[in-house]
Amino acid sequence: MKKVIVSLLVFVLSLCSLAYAETVLQLGTTVNEQDSFQVAAEKFAELVAERTNGAYKIEIYPNGSLGDESALLESMSMDSLDMGIITSGPFVNFSPMMGVLDMPYLFANNEEAYAIFDGEIGQELLDTLESANLKGLAYAERGFRNLTNSVRPINSPADLKDLKIRVMENKVYTATFQALGVNAVPMAWQDALTAMQQGTIAGEENPINVIYSYGLWDYDQKYVTLDRHSYSTAIITMSLDKFNELDEETQKIFKQSAQEAAEYERAWVAEQESSQLEAIKSHGVEVIENPDVAPFREAVQSVYQDYPQYSEYITRIQEQLAK
Repeated sequence: MKKVIVSLLVFVLSLCSLAYAETVLQLGTTVNEQDSFQVAAEKFAELVAERTNGAYKIEIYPNGSLGDESALLESMSMDSLDMGIITSGPFVNFSPMMGVLDMPYLFANNEEAYAIFDGEIGQELLDTLESANLKGLAYAERGFRNLTNSVRPINSPADLKDLKIRVMENKVYTATFQALGVNAVPMAWQDALTAMQQGTIAGEENPINVIYSYGLWDYDQKYVTLDRHSYSTAIITMSLDKFNELDEETQKIFKQSAQEAAEYERAWVAEQESSQLEAIKSHGVEVIENPDVAPFREAVQSVYQDYPQYSEYITRIQEQLAK
């Protein structure tokens, strides 16, 4: 009888251990621990752990330790990486329609961007990623992108002529800066940092929080122009295979937690931006805060003509924003 009771206890304990077994998921980014992506990742991990009662633990791997953004997406597509937070630029290489997000001067402010990304159009675009075996969970924020360089202040497109500027590995970005007269150089972010240090490129384009968190004044970036040429998202992304392994309730938890983490990160970015801009100035960087963007907008109209495949989405976005 004792043997039977002991056997039953062992069986019950084994079931309990199975029920509470922790599943560890790896999430990669290419940014440092001071970046807003880290803020989003930590909040997402916290919410998932809390709402699954510790059944799922998300481990965060920053600083490109698991590869650059294209490599992270490729790994998720092949189900060799669970999750990542990735800037919008590289997604066009996995789903062509995602390129519409990078069209220049598409949004006037953050509220317009949120209205599109958190609505029907944003979800449709995330759904297109499934053809590449990726699951887009939510749009966090990289923010409005701005120009920095080591050569001269940028007040007009003419000031950009022939400057060698790093852009994301994305054809829309390359076309945009070529239209502005730039010698556009697509490259991964970690490579760009080295290139700026070595002086092989003159500058780059990124939101205020990136300029600040990476201390780009130490990379000879003496001039910043807040031209807000493109709003860049940061998509909380998952391997579609891994997502499909989750039961329906857990899938809902992951999606809801990702959305809440994205909104939390957006608020954090907004709260930090003013003090970050002042800190940038304190390092002797010349900041042009309110450039006349009209000539910049005019210069990039050819990009819209070059991408007629995005015209339907652009029309829908403009109609939505006009309501």
